[in-house]
Amino acid sequence: MKRYLILIFCVLLFNSCGKFLEEFSQDLAYAESCTDLDEILIGNGYMEQPLYFAEAGVYGNGYYPYIHVMDDDVAMTIFRKDGSIDVINNVASFKNFYDWSDQLTINPKTDEEWEDKDWEKIYSHIAYLNVIIAHVKKFTHDSVEVRNRIEGEARFLRGAYYYLLINLYANPYVKETASSDMGVPLNLTEDIVDEYYKRNSMEECYRVIVEDLKSAADKLKGVTQPTIYRVNELAVRILLSRVYLYMGEWQFALDECQKALALEGVELMDLKSFPGREEDRYVLDVQNPEIVFTQGYNATPVFYNDIDNFMLCSFTCSEDLISLYNCFDDQEVKDLRLNAFFEAREDEQYKVAKVVEKVYDCFVIRSAELYLNKAEAEAMLDKAEAKQTIKTLLNNRFKGGIPDVDGLNEKDLISFIRDERRRELCFEAHRWFDLRRYAVDSKYPESHPISHAYYEWDLTSASVALRGHYVLGTYPEDTGAYMLPIPDYAIIFNDGALVPNEERKDRTYNN
Repeated sequence: MKRYLILIFCVLLFNSCGKFLEEFSQDLAYAESCTDLDEILIGNGYMEQPLYFAEAGVYGNGYYPYIHVMDDDVAMTIFRKDGSIDVINNVASFKNFYDWSDQLTINPKTDEEWEDKDWEKIYSHIAYLNVIIAHVKKFTHDSVEVRNRIEGEARFLRGAYYYLLINLYANPYVKETASSDMGVPLNLTEDIVDEYYKRNSMEECYRVIVEDLKSAADKLKGVTQPTIYRVNELAVRILLSRVYLYMGEWQFALDECQKALALEGVELMDLKSFPGREEDRYVLDVQNPEIVFTQGYNATPVFYNDIDNFMLCSFTCSEDLISLYNCFDDQEVKDLRLNAFFEAREDEQYKVAKVVEKVYDCFVIRSAELYLNKAEAEAMLDKAEAKQTIKTLLNNRFKGGIPDVDGLNEKDLISFIRDERRRELCFEAHRWFDLRRYAVDSKYPESHPISHAYYEWDLTSASVALRGHYVLGTYPEDTGAYMLPIPDYAIIFNDGALVPNEERKDRTYNN
């Protein structure tokens, strides 16, 4: 029986996208111009935007929402609402991700199996993009500029999707072992191939990511996009600088940051003039000039709300995270992000309030990251400019002055930049990936256990009871839990050619 290089998604690809793409994919019957390819790009290349706001569910119409509950920025909380004792709500389904369980394929609400839809959706996007990249050059009656823009957007998205896949489903990148470490399967052609699907090496995967992003940056030069939902050169170079940081290629990362800073659109919002929620403003909204590009889905408004009519299983910001915004009180400077990013609740806990709609916390690129990437690369290269770079961001985030960074040595400066990255980019799908890459950093490796408290409703006392703590060990002690399992349906379909990830530990809470 023939197997296809695009995995089981060839069926999904040709049956779910409508007659236009079905026939186009086979014989290009209906694709007569780049306008047709542009429609495919918008409809199937970019992430789908939900029809309604913040659907709760592990594998709903969003993208990898669970990434927001696996790191050390989150804590579980349960509180009573108007006498109800119902603790079973949509957010409860994320429990197995919160406690790094070996039962990720089981819905804790129903004990039924569910399938990983993110692997399927991301590879489906890639299959569409492969078609666009393969055929855009053939439409020579369209201008070179239009063809370059479409190919540039498609290559950015393909590189971005492989960046996501490799950081969700594989170990973090280690240069010394990248040629032998398993990455994810690469599909770079629209052609049907009679072979099983296997995992490419980490080196091969990152090579494709870098090549796609470099090509995208070249092809998008001079392109002005109509909205923040279409990628431009600035977004490409910021993401490429991030990828180079993950690879430990500090000079390459710095080069990309410098190229990005030379482009139009690099702005920082001064939080001293941020109007806040009293004027219905959020940091991640379309009015923020820092937003360069965004796509996809918002998960945090589901996790961190308190409007449920029932007993709410929810998540709150960890004390460890919140303490980072108060650690400079002795210097008499105020971090404005505490009030701009969060809302204090009556129980003295904080819920994240960075985003409401139209900017998506699963995938957002903004100018603030550019300064963080540049400062990190400079600090790793022991360049004095790193302090001035990070000060540029601090001047827009603090009131009454900024924290003293001038006296920090190289190691302490790196630690400060990592904390600053956590303060600035929390709940924007960065922290989990950052924890992984810090653990294998070649100069200053850093990995520490993460403890997540677990609560249940106690019927005997009719109150919330702390049952214990789930603990994620350091990397590589607890390697299996730092990546998602390759879906069973992909392994079965490929008849053993697709090697599974290391098994997760059987995890129970401790008192």
